[in-house]
Amino acid sequence: MSQALSSEQPLSSQENKDANAIGGLDDTINSLNDTMASAINVDPSEVEKFNNLASEWWNKTGAFATLHEINPLRLNWIEENVKRGYLSSDHTKTAEMGLAGKKVLDVGCGGGILSESMARRGADVTGIDLGTENLKAASLHAEQSNLNEHLRYQHIPIEQLATTHAGQFDVVTCMEMLEHVPDPSAIVEACFKLLAPGGVCVLSTINRNPKSYLFAIVGAEYVLRLLDRGTHDYAKFITPAELDKMAINAGFSRQDIIGLHYNPLTKRYWLAQNVDVNYMMAVQKPLA
Repeated sequence: MSQALSSEQPLSSQENKDANAIGGLDDTINSLNDTMASAINVDPSEVEKFNNLASEWWNKTGAFATLHEINPLRLNWIEENVKRGYLSSDHTKTAEMGLAGKKVLDVGCGGGILSESMARRGADVTGIDLGTENLKAASLHAEQSNLNEHLRYQHIPIEQLATTHAGQFDVVTCMEMLEHVPDPSAIVEACFKLLAPGGVCVLSTINRNPKSYLFAIVGAEYVLRLLDRGTHDYAKFITPAELDKMAINAGFSRQDIIGLHYNPLTKRYWLAQNVDVNYMMAVQKPLA
């Protein structure tokens, strides 16, 4: 089954085969209680907010219905950018294969919605999160979905993982997380460290301007109620220029950027060049 790993364990699929039952996940998470206390780049209130909604992760009409709706769009865009930009000296891994055969890290995985979808595309996926209840929900659903060969979860800050597993991932994703942490630039830097040369990183967040406040907070949280009130803090929104600067400072080169859009009348989601509100950015670590 899917499992939570300690930071000392190598991130291999074989270990996932030997995972314990859900009770073992509880024991592992309990042994990592000091992790949250020692993690600097975390807002405990943000973690608790999503922990309290853990039972909703796999309810497609519940609190995370929006994530279920947009997941096919972001999954396809991630894979498109892997096919477009991935480079490796390992000839068994090619860009044309997309996510298949790639070692992927999903940062801020929550209940595993994106992690599972990438594993189903053939990737070997590790999801990390600081919400213990989120990880329990993710691990249980992965077991029920028989994805134990290709998916595992770990309770650890990304900065800590970067000190022990630098350069070990072909693809890193960090979706809908940067606007929830005190220092998003440190997350971007850790993503760079964890990627192997030639690897692709995909980040998503929310732009900061009057339109994004109107759509992402007033509209989504208060009018349409697509999200619970208080889900987002406007002051933590990140402009594309700011995210681009974080990525360049970390060592990345930008590959692509796209906006995610929603029509409340038709209830249709689509991708377009306008990045005024929600957007995704794909960046690459140089091969040499």
